[in-house]
Amino acid sequence: MSNPQDVLIHKLQSKEAVIGIVGLGYVGLPLMLRYNDIGFRVLGIDIDQEKVDHLNAGKSYIEHIPSEKVARASQSGFEATTDFRRVAEADAIILCVPTPLNKYREPDMSFVINTTDALKPYLREGQVVSLESTTYPGTTEEELLPRVQEGGLVVGESIFLIYSPEREDPGNPDFETRTIPKVVGGHTLACREVGVALYEPAIDQVVPVSSTKAAEMTKLLENIHRAVNIGLVNEMKVVADRMGIDIFEVVDAAATKPFGFTPYYPGPGLGGHCIPIDPFYLTWKAREYGLHTRFIELSGEVNRAMPEYVVGKLMDGLNDHGKALKSSRVLVLGIAYKKNVDDMRESPSVEIMELIEAKGAEVAYSDPHVPVFPKMREHHFALASVDLSAESLASFDAVVLATDHDRFDFELIQQHAKLIVDSRGTFREPAAHIIKA
Repeated sequence: MSNPQDVLIHKLQSKEAVIGIVGLGYVGLPLMLRYNDIGFRVLGIDIDQEKVDHLNAGKSYIEHIPSEKVARASQSGFEATTDFRRVAEADAIILCVPTPLNKYREPDMSFVINTTDALKPYLREGQVVSLESTTYPGTTEEELLPRVQEGGLVVGESIFLIYSPEREDPGNPDFETRTIPKVVGGHTLACREVGVALYEPAIDQVVPVSSTKAAEMTKLLENIHRAVNIGLVNEMKVVADRMGIDIFEVVDAAATKPFGFTPYYPGPGLGGHCIPIDPFYLTWKAREYGLHTRFIELSGEVNRAMPEYVVGKLMDGLNDHGKALKSSRVLVLGIAYKKNVDDMRESPSVEIMELIEAKGAEVAYSDPHVPVFPKMREHHFALASVDLSAESLASFDAVVLATDHDRFDFELIQQHAKLIVDSRGTFREPAAHIIKA
């Protein structure tokens, strides 16, 4: 068994392989815990020294991942480091780094490229490199392949290259890393076979596809499907509102159809790392082929307009109460991008806060999952979460329900808030002080 492919597959199947995970966030951390749980030695690499120190001390910095799990992993061989030279110790290197958009809404590949550049001097024969970050079709071939081969290694023979998109759903109790099927595409057939061997021990169902491009496009389709349908229902929300129809009642009724309909609910805009960002990756790449992705771009426009729509509804509501938004005190309820998590990535709540502040109002927030407003790449508020009480609610001119966490006391909110702008359809019974947005 002298060829690198057979040696590596044997190491993965026998759990002798060392798994290196680069980027220890919402994707990398659950993956680390899964490989650790099934008996692999895992090495975590991140540029953030604070994260590394937390993990090595057995502490979690993600709300839905308990510190006890991290502590158990540390005791059974998991180690985190900022030292990229240690990549040489790993047999598998899984990249879970961010792929945001820049200010021109074009793909920002700097994290993927800089990480690969940091790794490449320490790559060796008999390793597999797997990219999990969401990206445009062709990234693995165009950006990773030449860098991996720069030092003389040959992909498909001495080193292996795959793309396997992440499918994490933070805070969803119905799914975990193990139970979510894993799509795997390899640069060559040998790469794909190694990729399947990498993920099969950890994931219940591995779904091989013909190429890295097909795997990259699969991830985009999943998220664009969601973005387009949410765009559609957000547009219908605006029309229904003008006609005096409750869109949430309509979606609930349509959802009783047992075939051909999937319910998507409107909201204040799109959040999370995937849904608001991924469509633009395909739109950008399609231009290279002389194509315009009109459906995708239109849904992006509709969804991006939602925070302004919510603030418009807030202004109308205050106006009806004889107040201007300027100098009003407004409390935003929920700043995570979706309910019951602490994940702030691309949260529309933050844009709503910025729009409210820009109009001259005093803005505050309450979120049981985010006690202090975190450092973000583009946004910052020097604020801490307001505790909800009859007194605190009554002290604001309006509250905007942006994220409908289960931990909110909605009865308390309904009783004591002077004006409620509800962007989530939580308050279904009409009331004079509740505005649907």
